[in-house]
Amino acid sequence: MNDTTGTIEPRLWSEQGFLDNRWRRAESAEELDSEGNFIVPLEVFAALDEAARSALKPRLGVELQPGDDVEALAPHLDGLPLVALAFPAYTDGRSYSKAQLLRSRYAYEGEVRATGDVLFDQVAHMLRVGFSTLEVKNAPTLARLEAGQRGGIGLHYQPAARAASSGAYSWRRQAAG
Repeated sequence: MNDTTGTIEPRLWSEQGFLDNRWRRAESAEELDSEGNFIVPLEVFAALDEAARSALKPRLGVELQPGDDVEALAPHLDGLPLVALAFPAYTDGRSYSKAQLLRSRYAYEGEVRATGDVLFDQVAHMLRVGFSTLEVKNAPTLARLEAGQRGGIGLHYQPAARAASSGAYSWRRQAAG
């Protein structure tokens, strides 16, 4: 789907395939008056008074930029249905660490969504560190996901939020067989 600017509208993908996106973006607290689910920047979420935050929390997701501290969101994770982690450029990998922290340190069980510059070569690693959904707008990535491809390699250098499917880590010694 192209809009009038020629950019591709992001599509939501999970391991189960493409999904309908039931979340909208809101850049200010005033936009939260209408019905529906909203993803807001951390600054908007933090600026809400406690009563408003508590009332809106079941239909709020928070997006963290690479420079945002995941610790600022930690006290609010209980009952928060979605945390979106931004990839403004594929070369900025700080959101991988945030996903891993959300799953391992904070035991966050809600949806962790990758947004921004999501490329096919990142998909397998994003799933391993704890992402549950990916907002994809890159045409070659969309085509490969539509074709059922997943990418990735069979060996991993480190453990992650999700164990390696093959149980193979390149740094572990294997008995000679």
